[in-house]
Amino acid sequence: MIGILGGTFDPVHFGHLRPALDVKQALGLDEVRLMPCHVPPHRPQPQASPQQRTQMLQAAIEGTTGFVVDEREYERDGPSYSLDTLKALRTELPGKTLCLLVGMDAFRGLPSWHRWRELLDHCHIVVMTRPLAKFPDKGEFAEYIQRHRTRDAGMLHARTGGLLWFQEVTQLEISGTRLRAMLAAGEPADFLLPARVLEMIHNHGWYGKTDAGKTETGR
Repeated sequence: MIGILGGTFDPVHFGHLRPALDVKQALGLDEVRLMPCHVPPHRPQPQASPQQRTQMLQAAIEGTTGFVVDEREYERDGPSYSLDTLKALRTELPGKTLCLLVGMDAFRGLPSWHRWRELLDHCHIVVMTRPLAKFPDKGEFAEYIQRHRTRDAGMLHARTGGLLWFQEVTQLEISGTRLRAMLAAGEPADFLLPARVLEMIHNHGWYGKTDAGKTETGR
């Protein structure tokens, strides 16, 4: 099974990486593809360039088995819709089980996604949840959850798509907006993102500061 984690990764931080690792280990994923978004449909354009975000992602996963960066969304014009990406992957990987990894907040907003009802035609959706998370219990979306949810992880391996799985993960409340503000202000951002990524940011002056707040690793 292949996990797909999309996002702006502006910058990548442990709030992205640790939950993805939890899912990989819990479900026995062969691979997790970190897929930086080119034109986000639901948020402002990233501050860092595509090249910068790719470099940060590659630095973040260096030496970590089973994590790769997939840049395909940079190659498409217009909004980076998950459905288009899944269709392309399904064509390339016939017979492979694809798992779209989404956080709980993103999942609650799923009905606002482009042609969201078609996503499960191409993948499973794995929702990375907090302990005791609450789900909608009324309306069309609640019915959608009840219809597609499985509590048997073996079903994910047996089918190439069509199911919802809720996986409790380590929740790290790290805001990309707050992190960018900290970096711009020269505040220490240690232990919020990989040291290699933080060193790269300081060395290149990304997010507004060059030397201020540099860690020991970056000196």
